[in-house]
Amino acid sequence: MARAHEHRRQLSRMEEERRQTQRQLDRIERQITRRMTALIPTLLPKKTHYRRGQAPDPGAFLERYRSQLAALTAEHQAEIDALAGKLARQDQAIGALHERKGQWR
Repeated sequence: MARAHEHRRQLSRMEEERRQTQRQLDRIERQITRRMTALIPTLLPKKTHYRRGQAPDPGAFLERYRSQLAALTAEHQAEIDALAGKLARQDQAIGALHERKGQWR
């Protein structure tokens, strides 16, 4: 009985740590999204009317958007990679604990 109780406590603690790691990743994603949302007006073309019969290039906006998104993501890439690795290790540890629980029965 004590072993099962200890297992539940350990599993609960590990799952809470995993949730915290996931929240950190989500926070970074929200930061990037907020910054990109704030940048959208600066990425739009300056002139809204046709110049000499030529329509504005719709692909230019997407190109600028993707470029800025890549730059913002690159700023956080080391942190994202570290948290993603930690999350994968936590998932593996939780899975191993579940497997051991089956052996304890």
